[in-house]
Amino acid sequence: MDSTRRGGGLGKALGWGSFALGAPLVASPGRVARAIGLEDTPGTRAVARGVGVRELVAGAGILRQGRRPVPGLWARVAGDGMDLALLAGGLRGRANPRRIGATAAAVAGIAALDVLAASRLTRRRTPTKTADGGTYTVSAGVTVNRSAEEAYALWRDFARLPAFMTHLESVKPEGETRSHWTANSPGGGSVEWDAEIVDDVPAQRLSWRSAEGADVTNSGVVRFSPAPGGRGTEVRVELTYEPPAGALGNTVARLFGEEPRQQVIDDLRRFKQILETGEVVRSDGSPEGHRAGRLVAQRPGQPEGGES
Repeated sequence: MDSTRRGGGLGKALGWGSFALGAPLVASPGRVARAIGLEDTPGTRAVARGVGVRELVAGAGILRQGRRPVPGLWARVAGDGMDLALLAGGLRGRANPRRIGATAAAVAGIAALDVLAASRLTRRRTPTKTADGGTYTVSAGVTVNRSAEEAYALWRDFARLPAFMTHLESVKPEGETRSHWTANSPGGGSVEWDAEIVDDVPAQRLSWRSAEGADVTNSGVVRFSPAPGGRGTEVRVELTYEPPAGALGNTVARLFGEEPRQQVIDDLRRFKQILETGEVVRSDGSPEGHRAGRLVAQRPGQPEGGES
């Protein structure tokens, strides 16, 4: 059994575990608070009920995500940290330290399982390779029902990249080979850099790299090749980048759903839609892609810009 199956099986078990933990917290928050050693007050019951709702939502998200519930599991890791902080805060009141200590130990054990499952699936689902200097490489591909010339032309028009790369605010061409990029950073704010084209073979490949002094050191290449059976064109992208905060920045990005390879997959999906239909179809529940905070209630997809 490989790590994906082990991680997926553990993830599914943790999803059902979220239901088992959340149901009594919602139904009888006071009784649960007393059982774990906390003082039974209206405030404590409200917090316990809120934790229960979060567990139920996390469980539903994990089970809905199927065999690779990476965002849901990382969301559980964040929730475990919140639970430990709440337990530590409970010690300041009239609480039972022994019971709270035992509960904290149990939560820490669950957190370890959450991290284990999430890490296993992240490694398999996201073949991000650490290289010398703390850089990461991600790749993904898509088949489009258009010619290589058409696919290349859309990608080569750098000013149009933000139409399908939602983390980009703008790309402004500055001559034939240079451009200025502005992108949203995972924690808010933005980062900027200049880029230059280093290889350009029409309808075959296009590669670029950031100029010296960039906020985010990065490079990329996109290749266009005939799809098997005359089904259009295979478009494959490979990006190499250095997170602003190093390895910690990459981990935090994953925790909040801004996982690099998933971004590339979402970008390619939108690229395919624009190339084939002329517009992007997005879900109102997750208009910016696959984010942990947007996995609860989603509505049917519709063309960008509103209902028709």
